[in-house]
Amino acid sequence: MSRELPVINIKAQSNHHALFLMLTAFIIAFTTFVFSQGYWRQFQLVIIFIYLCALVIFITGLAKYLEPQYSLCLSPKSIKYQHRYGQWKIEWPEIQRISLINETFGFTKIQLPYIGIRLIQLSSLAHQISPRLANRLIHEQKPLLAFAIKMDFLTIEQSILNFEPFILPSGEVLKGPLAAFLHHCTVLHKALGYHLFLPETAIDRELNEFCTLLTQCMKSSTEYK
Repeated sequence: MSRELPVINIKAQSNHHALFLMLTAFIIAFTTFVFSQGYWRQFQLVIIFIYLCALVIFITGLAKYLEPQYSLCLSPKSIKYQHRYGQWKIEWPEIQRISLINETFGFTKIQLPYIGIRLIQLSSLAHQISPRLANRLIHEQKPLLAFAIKMDFLTIEQSILNFEPFILPSGEVLKGPLAAFLHHCTVLHKALGYHLFLPETAIDRELNEFCTLLTQCMKSSTEYK
């Protein structure tokens, strides 16, 4: 009988308080509705404004609620990142390095709100990420490109989205969002030294602590071979 491997499930910070926000919005809207029955004409603009605020709060809570239950699943074999638009999955032996991203600007040390993952071969990601997520991450990671340009790690021309086909070492030709994302990863690797980036909002603890956890998981994975 095979032993079930342990899995560490991580719930993103961005998922917190979803039900609380939705309930708060409902209470505000209901209370305003009751109040407006006798004071609609006197406070029409104020009441409409409160309704709009309640709507914004509800939509914010709903967006949090619709996020995946877990943003990351860490098993002895792999790390899986889950997003509203899809997922990617990488096995630990395919990872070369996991680290915080620290840069120096003048006399100031800057720590970016991401954990960087450097792959041994970028091609290992090609069939492990959904095209929809690949397209989404290109847009979500624009601040990283802007930072690289500000630090003179990249030129504006190098940061422009590349729609050319991406050719894997096997000779396979990728097109569309996957190709664009792999070009994007190549550019970020050249600028910052990493292919994948886990945002701070996707984790449940401090960056330093979570980076240590990932490093320990990667080292411990050899015990399960």
